[in-house]
Amino acid sequence: MLTIIMALVVSAAIDSTTLFIGDQTDLHLRATCEVGEQVQMPLLNENLIPGIEIVDRTIIDTTQLKDGRVQYDQYMTLTSFEDSLFYIAPLPFVSSGDTVWSESLMLNVVQPFEMDSTDIAITDIKGIYKAPIWWWGIFRWALLALAIAGIGIGGYYLISYLRRRYGDVPAVVVPTEPLRPADEVALEKLDAIREQKIWQSGQVKEYYTQLTDVVREYIARRFEVSSTEQTSDETLRAMRVLLTDKKELYDNLRKMLTLADLVKFAKWTTTPDENEISLRNAYTFVKETTLVEEVKSEN
Repeated sequence: MLTIIMALVVSAAIDSTTLFIGDQTDLHLRATCEVGEQVQMPLLNENLIPGIEIVDRTIIDTTQLKDGRVQYDQYMTLTSFEDSLFYIAPLPFVSSGDTVWSESLMLNVVQPFEMDSTDIAITDIKGIYKAPIWWWGIFRWALLALAIAGIGIGGYYLISYLRRRYGDVPAVVVPTEPLRPADEVALEKLDAIREQKIWQSGQVKEYYTQLTDVVREYIARRFEVSSTEQTSDETLRAMRVLLTDKKELYDNLRKMLTLADLVKFAKWTTTPDENEISLRNAYTFVKETTLVEEVKSEN
């Protein structure tokens, strides 16, 4: 319901008129008036009325309406811990010395469940219950413990005997395949990207995703930089220190990563020349930074 006096319209409403004890609901206060007219919303304490508490309240929100009027809104969160039907008297809104009252409200606070006291009988306190001893269960667990202990002791003596008789048996070593050099893996993946002709088929974003993944994995292994978990800027800051004597190589790496970010995140449109140059820069970066191991010649 709305209360209207001249140009001032006020209202007060509760989201839910029935509430479980301890639950919360919102009281919505609203006033609409002409531009320039000052409105004082109801001044309420911590208790709206005895039995209903205000646990939170918002600041007054001001909205300019299309018809040129101004609307003021405020929300207050209410709760109650008393089982009762509450009557909330009209709330006062003051404007230009006049007081406008809202409509009255009702809030019904109820128990979440009702107890039936008719089924509750008063009886004497029972004595302490003594559980019977389960001798078979105790015997079974004791037998299991002895069996486990016997297996452990027997295994110990068996191993000791075999060691005295046959000596220590050498462990079987399974040969593992040696880790391939980082540059070899990277160049092989770049060859695969070139042969697949990804960007030529219109998959430019996928092309730059695969290209930068190869370069980042190579940097992570070759320079021990966590480039696969870093942004392009973080990777470039680390590489700028490592490539102080190779400025052109660093610049080409920066151009490739920057262009890739534009394609992946900003929907940048590249030219065929830019795509080819990016792949060529990736090849050059890997080849120019390959770790060269000295090979000793046999005399």
